Amino acid sequence: MLSAESPKACFHCTLPIEASEEVTAEIKGKQQSFCCNGCKSVCEAIYASGLEGFYQRMYDGTQLAPPPDLPKELALYDMDEVQEEFVDDLGQIRDIHLLVDGIHCAACVWLIEHSLLNLAGVKAARVNLTGRRLHVTWDNSRLKLSAIIRRLGQIGYAAVPYDPEAAEDRLRLENRHLLYRMGFAGFTMMNLLWISIALYSGADKGEFRTLFQWVGFALATPTLIYSGYPFFKGAWSGLRHLHLGMDVPIAIGASITYLYSIYVMLSGSGTAEVYYDTVVNFIFVILVGRYLEAISKRQAVASTQRLLDLQPRVATLLIPEGEKVVPIRSVKQGDRVLVRPGERVPVDGLIVEGHSAVDESMLTGESVSVQKGPDMSVSAGTINGHGALQVSVTGLLKDSALGRIIRLVEEAQASKAPIQCVADRIVPWFVAITIGLACATFFWWWDTDFELALMAATAVLIITCPCAFGLATPMSIAVATGLGARYGILIRNGDVLERFSSIDHFVFDKTGTLTKGQMQVTSLQMGRQVWMPGETPPETARKLLGQLLAVEQFSEHSIAEALVNCAELIGVKRNQFQVSEFVNRPGYGVSAQVEGETVLIGNHTWLVQNGVEMQSDLEQAASELDKLGVGSIRCAINDKEVALIGVEDPIRQDAAGLVSDLKASGMKLSMLSGDRQATAEAIAQRLGGMPVIAEVLPEQKDQVIDQLQQHGQRVAMVGDGVNDAPALVRADVGIALGSGTDVSIASADIVLMSNELDKVRLASALSRRTLRTIRQNIGLSIAYNIIMIPLAMSALVTPLVAAISMPISSLLVIGNAARIRTLFRGIR
Repeated sequence: MLSAESPKACFHCTLPIEASEEVTAEIKGKQQSFCCNGCKSVCEAIYASGLEGFYQRMYDGTQLAPPPDLPKELALYDMDEVQEEFVDDLGQIRDIHLLVDGIHCAACVWLIEHSLLNLAGVKAARVNLTGRRLHVTWDNSRLKLSAIIRRLGQIGYAAVPYDPEAAEDRLRLENRHLLYRMGFAGFTMMNLLWISIALYSGADKGEFRTLFQWVGFALATPTLIYSGYPFFKGAWSGLRHLHLGMDVPIAIGASITYLYSIYVMLSGSGTAEVYYDTVVNFIFVILVGRYLEAISKRQAVASTQRLLDLQPRVATLLIPEGEKVVPIRSVKQGDRVLVRPGERVPVDGLIVEGHSAVDESMLTGESVSVQKGPDMSVSAGTINGHGALQVSVTGLLKDSALGRIIRLVEEAQASKAPIQCVADRIVPWFVAITIGLACATFFWWWDTDFELALMAATAVLIITCPCAFGLATPMSIAVATGLGARYGILIRNGDVLERFSSIDHFVFDKTGTLTKGQMQVTSLQMGRQVWMPGETPPETARKLLGQLLAVEQFSEHSIAEALVNCAELIGVKRNQFQVSEFVNRPGYGVSAQVEGETVLIGNHTWLVQNGVEMQSDLEQAASELDKLGVGSIRCAINDKEVALIGVEDPIRQDAAGLVSDLKASGMKLSMLSGDRQATAEAIAQRLGGMPVIAEVLPEQKDQVIDQLQQHGQRVAMVGDGVNDAPALVRADVGIALGSGTDVSIASADIVLMSNELDKVRLASALSRRTLRTIRQNIGLSIAYNIIMIPLAMSALVTPLVAAISMPISSLLVIGNAARIRTLFRGIR
């Protein structure tokens, strides 16, 4: 009860209020006084969120603090001109990555996500624990970005838009602060050891007992305040929102041990001992563990950082006056940049001048350099070889292929697998049980020895480690997705890894997946006359190829490209015939009027539908080609079949090996193809044999996947990511081969940046290894606590030993997650 002369106490933090600084506000119909606007805003936020029960749960005498300072000029972040650097699409629904200060455990993740999801307008909020980044999606017409950042400030976290360079600087700064706190605790610990030695050597019985106790108090107090600040801050942030985090038991254990030591010192007891050295020792050891954990996290996800490092910071801009080295952010689309031999290409663009070999292994995983010349594309982050290149800029930073890869990896590391969601729900209960066990331990030993009871309870509080449990999944996903990206395997999110590990049926699209996707003409048969490429064509064949070229030059199909290339190789010109009324029917064929004659090119069904008179000898020839695994294209002029063209898509060299490996691992395999059944089956036999689903139109592929799923199959679809998009989306896991186009990334769950089929096997192995590692990590965390908690409750473990043991479990989880990298040994 305050006397009449006593100053008012702040309704929120209970500190005295200076009369000149009093702030008032109406809370639940009552006028309340606050020491500052910060406390008023926090209190209003708590009541507005329906969390006023917090004040009934506060310990007597607890003193709080106002929220952290928000970034200056917060409204600037609402401007489109500022957001365009960090937001991909400035539409109504926007998403952004924020760098958040103060995230260090699963409890922080839970608190941030749930607080933001309560804001009207926030569509999604996902925290990347390892990178301390928040990916938030919001409706900009209902909520401004500044309001999101302000809300984070209200719950104890400072946030700014994520920038790779700023993030790295911020991380270094946080680690430096952690190192300072650890160093200070180490200094006081060494000095307290001398005090402890003196007390244990007999000074605790003499006239210097009180002096040594006060010296211990003088050393332990600043250590608890400065070095222990992160634990108290984390604990308070959780308690404010009725959520128990891993810092709560640490803060309770340190506080109780420290307060008991003060009581012993002030009471002048001649038998009880002070434990200032214990407080300082376990704070130091836990800080050492936190620092090692931070370093290990950075090393474990170093692959992601290496992707960021691939983006050059500057470019050599070509201007009328010559050359100028400028920051990459100042380069614009349409500018021309110079890439010297040995330099990294700074942008996506088209070569305007120069020839060179470009190392694209960072994108495709293929070690052989690619020869480049004018009008060919280059990608940011690739390495130029022996020649100088002038490049016209088409894509910068986040719009480049490298930028899309980095964004996909970041989203994957921010995602949560279902197994992690279970772990996140368990952590708060885990901490509550820990506190309950500590109380039970204290009361169990109380009658035997009060000090023993206190030390045993403190050991229980410290030794339990929900942090390792919370890290089990995100660390494994971060390592897997980062390493996968380094080797050309882009994984959309953590859920994909969990689903992929349960796949039992692989469905392969034939063209462009099991085959090279580069159709070649193998023969041209007109009646009984057969012409093979490389031979001198008869005049009839030359004329027919000229007509085919005239029609197929308007088609983008791979077979059309093969026919055009074949005709041009024998000297046929594109403008030799006049073409009109061109019609393209996907999955069937094309037709057009060529100087008054109706020309049809396509499959058997296409010609039959158009009433073409079929030739029996050509039908026989088509059957023979089917048996060899060679496709056939029919040609008709004026409703009469005149020729049969053999076309073949060469099988990839590594396709048979992949099929063999997957069959050996017990997987079911199927091949989808639009070819005739006999042709597709012949190719399947050359690959080692698998069931074939042939004569399937592009729009029917997803129906085939659906039918397999209805029969209880867990299906992974492997395609080229363009015409296979519906099937890739329908499958449990869609895998796109190719160059990482926007269509591939939008449709597939996994994008293989190279055309190496072995990456399918490696991606499958990566998913199984990751899920196994997650389960191992959860098992390690549970086993650690099952063994150590009973020892602590039995008073067989001191608080110092508990402090040493606690971070070890987190380091074991991180180290085990890093073992995923052994899967990539021997791969460049």
